[in-house]
Amino acid sequence: MVLQRKGGFMIYTKRRNLHRYLGQSEALDTAIRYLQTADLGSLVKGRNEVDGNQVFINRFDYQTMPQEQAIWEGHIQYADIHVLLSGHEKIGVTNVEALTETVRKADEDFIGFEGPVEAWFPMTTEDILIVYPEDIHMVKVMDGESTLVEKACFKVKV
Repeated sequence: MVLQRKGGFMIYTKRRNLHRYLGQSEALDTAIRYLQTADLGSLVKGRNEVDGNQVFINRFDYQTMPQEQAIWEGHIQYADIHVLLSGHEKIGVTNVEALTETVRKADEDFIGFEGPVEAWFPMTTEDILIVYPEDIHMVKVMDGESTLVEKACFKVKV
C-alpha cells in the first residue's frame, strides 16, 4: 500500500508484496533485492554493508515502550525500510509539516521533533514500512504488551 499524503509517499506492505515497489530508484531496488534474498538472521548487530553509503543495514534489538517514552525521528539523507526479525510493535508516522523540530544532528542524519501522531502502523515480521525524509516516525512503541524486537533497518540514500 502506497500512502500518499500532503508532502509525499510512504509504503506499508507485506514482505511477500515488496517486489511491486521495484523501479522507483536504483538504491531502493538494491535494498529490496537484498531483503528478498539475504539471510537477515545472519546480520551482525550494528552496521551491515550492502552498497556502501547508498544502502546499508542497521541491526539492533530493543524492548518496546509506552508511547509517552518514545521519540520522533526524521532523517535528511536516507529513507528507512523497517523490517522486524522478531517481536511486534507499532510505528507512528506524521508528515514533517505537522511537527515542530526540536533537535538537528546532521552528522548523524537525525532530526528530533514534537507533535501528534497522524497514523499508526502495526508491525510484525510480515510487515514492511518504508518511510522517506518527510515521513517522521516514532518507533519502539508497544502494541499491547512490551516485547523484545529484533530489527533490521535498511538505510537507503535518497
